[in-house]
Amino acid sequence: MGILQDRLAAYTLPQEYMAKGVYPYFREIEGRQGTEVEMGGHHVLMFGSNAYTGLTADPRVIKAGVEAMQKYGSGCAGSRFLNGTLDLHVQLEKELAEFVGKEDALCFSTGFTVNAGVISCLTGREDYIICDDRDHASIVDGRRLSFSTCLKYKHNDMDDLERQLQKCNPNSVKLIVVDGVFSMEGDLANLPAIVRLKKKYNATIMVDEAHGIGVFGKNGRGVCDHFGLTSEVDLIMGTFSKSLASIGGFIAADETIINWLRHNARTYIFSASNTPAATACAREALHILQQEPERIKALWDVTDYALKQFRAAGFEIGETESPIIPLYVRDVEKTFVATAQAFEAGVFINPVIPPACSPQDTLVRVALMATHTKEQVDRAVAILRKVFVDLDIIKD
Repeated sequence: MGILQDRLAAYTLPQEYMAKGVYPYFREIEGRQGTEVEMGGHHVLMFGSNAYTGLTADPRVIKAGVEAMQKYGSGCAGSRFLNGTLDLHVQLEKELAEFVGKEDALCFSTGFTVNAGVISCLTGREDYIICDDRDHASIVDGRRLSFSTCLKYKHNDMDDLERQLQKCNPNSVKLIVVDGVFSMEGDLANLPAIVRLKKKYNATIMVDEAHGIGVFGKNGRGVCDHFGLTSEVDLIMGTFSKSLASIGGFIAADETIINWLRHNARTYIFSASNTPAATACAREALHILQQEPERIKALWDVTDYALKQFRAAGFEIGETESPIIPLYVRDVEKTFVATAQAFEAGVFINPVIPPACSPQDTLVRVALMATHTKEQVDRAVAILRKVFVDLDIIKD
């Protein structure tokens, strides 16, 4: 073995949890994702998916993907910059820009590459990128790739954000990048206060709407629309892998910003373009969102019900205001054990441990879909309560 292999051979943490029978990752789903799925001989309630609109198995979305593959083939064999642009990509970009209230948009192959490519190329050495300390890993990696000075503020702490802005040269670009909905805790960015600070310090705002699109705002336009602040936010990012039932992502902004990104964002220029099927599926899901407002109403009906039930059952769920419901465990070992016991009892949930959270904030993450029923929520709450009581996480 070489030096690298010798070093990495010391990494045995996954094997240790496998030996304990509580390793929670890479569990195989044997069919379409819905509110109930088959996994390794288990029939389980699915409360670990980000498919908030419940569209991943919708026949209309599937049909759109099949028809696109039949027309365009299975892939584009190149980047958007060269031979990989389809009329389908351009149509979706126009519709997304109109949907989120911006002049133009660009589609990327994944949501992660949107943040990695956009954030890293927007600002220069003399500029600043300022992030909430609970921003998504893709935002973290985007700022790491930048030559700009990177500053962090404490989660949703507007006084600390202002302190960071005061450190900046007033004549430099100050890019504030924030999750609209925080993906682990389910709380919202304090966008009204961020906008006030933007105006005070002549800053620029980019909002990651990965968990906001399809959930908040008119017809699911996101948190920016929810707060009525779309015009004050300079860049709006979103993904297709959640409410839009596909894979990919986009950035929307004014034409000046999009023109720069189209010719400078490395993860856009040097990545193969999104497949025809994925693009068509996202576009059809976007159409359904706008045609069926009752779908988002159903999501919020079941979300409000679940929030009440989890609180009444004694769970600690923090400040969530969304279909993401954190059930705090505050112990890494118990987080894995709770996840495994819930799965055995018929509920799929996701464990959240460092680096996705701080060590004292470990949790299991429940996520709701528009297609969940109140009866399924009741079953999940009962099962999870028994697991948490048995592990002495909450009291009987």
